[in-house]
Amino acid sequence: MISLQWLDGKTSLEFPPVESALKEPDGLLAAGGDLSPETLIKAYQQGIFPWYSEGEPILWWSPDPRFVLFPDMLKVSRSLAKNVRNGGFTVSMDRAFDAVISSCAQQPRRDQPGTWLSAEMQAAYLQLHQRGYAHSVECWQDNQLVGGLYGVHMGSVFCGESMFSRRSNASKVALVHLCDFLHRQGFKLIDSQVYTEHLQRLGAVMIPRSDYIKILRQTAEVRMPKSWTDLFNQHISPSS
Repeated sequence: MISLQWLDGKTSLEFPPVESALKEPDGLLAAGGDLSPETLIKAYQQGIFPWYSEGEPILWWSPDPRFVLFPDMLKVSRSLAKNVRNGGFTVSMDRAFDAVISSCAQQPRRDQPGTWLSAEMQAAYLQLHQRGYAHSVECWQDNQLVGGLYGVHMGSVFCGESMFSRRSNASKVALVHLCDFLHRQGFKLIDSQVYTEHLQRLGAVMIPRSDYIKILRQTAEVRMPKSWTDLFNQHISPSS
């Protein structure tokens, strides 16, 4: 019988040790608590993230091993590189976070009848964005938002949360630009959290959770601007 620690309003900031997470399913650690910015920041600092469906209590996870993508190890196919250079896409950062997360929630997912990005989750990440912890990458075509992704920044780790595409390869183009930007800023890795075949093809690999936690702790003092827009505009993009 599975026994999870329940986080009530008084103890939501006190997560159990990640080593106590269940191997199956996927590192389930605790349930309950809230999605306040303070709780979310505390969770991500410890290698924990929320993931649950509408009608469920908040579920907290810390998988072992951890599925990550090193920014300089992204596998860019010839066709994707061509799309980055000549696909007619314009890429920005932190220009339309609310539109990106809303689009991620609407993106159809294979074998998923709905979305885990409830209105409550979207509002929580918007608060993180306003505090400078969550960031978006937008992919535009003919002045229309056609793809993008968002995630949470902790130290030199970018915790990728979700992505969407309305044009072929649009989210991949956004990812190429994100990896280039993060590599230039000295980021160690992108946390992809759990395995997907799609990200494995792009170069994501499994590492021990202990290695992931060590990187989090070693780079905890890394600071970035609240908005990444100006910094992104200053760097030389892959399409240059």
